[in-house]
Amino acid sequence: MERIAIVSDIHGNMTAWEAVLNDIRSRGLKRIFCLGDLVGKGPDPVQVVDRVRETCEQVVRGNWDELVAVNRDNENFTWQADKLGQERLDYLANLPFSHQFELSGRTIRLVHASPQSVYHRVQPWDELDKRIAMFDAPANEPELGQADIIGYGDVHNAYLQHLNGKVLFNVGSVGNPLDIPQASYCILEGASNGEINQAINIQFVRVPYDIEQEVRVAQQAGVPALELYIREIRTGVYRGLQEKSMTEE
Repeated sequence: MERIAIVSDIHGNMTAWEAVLNDIRSRGLKRIFCLGDLVGKGPDPVQVVDRVRETCEQVVRGNWDELVAVNRDNENFTWQADKLGQERLDYLANLPFSHQFELSGRTIRLVHASPQSVYHRVQPWDELDKRIAMFDAPANEPELGQADIIGYGDVHNAYLQHLNGKVLFNVGSVGNPLDIPQASYCILEGASNGEINQAINIQFVRVPYDIEQEVRVAQQAGVPALELYIREIRTGVYRGLQEKSMTEE
């Protein structure tokens, strides 16, 4: 059986990433696939990018990876870009959009947000048609056809749904979870070059990490939107909801 750790949305949080890597190693997992958003929000983009390049076999591009690589008009992106340097920015800009492979006779496709775009957000509570469309081929690769299993990140909410005989799962976020404040990743198990009657398994793992240590690192680094970042990692509440709440108070 193949056993693959699927991670996403590290967002420059090296404290959480180290905790997840330690958990992955403790389970004897050798293969790691990353679904993007290595950078953004957190204080350690350089360390995270370098460690992902060392440890992850496959990496797809996230919306923050793309924005940090090309956007020069917003401090949230330029702060990250200045630290990363041009070689790492080129690496982020040139990451592939998706990764597809076979396990236990199923076609599995990994994307950051959706087959339409790294910016096209799909939540577990969205209308059925929007979630069913997640199985469509990527917009720029229609020849790939539909997938049997889709794994993605982006929304930072870990979940699994069975839809019309297919499986949609979100791995959650390593460094910026927005469901509960613990790092999240998945383990995918199946037979390589196998038949559809062979077993396949998707396991969700939550990893506690030292959030207050990450708070101290972020404070020392002086990341943009510092207070919003701290509240997110402490509470698991999205910063957009925090800003709305503060406006209403």
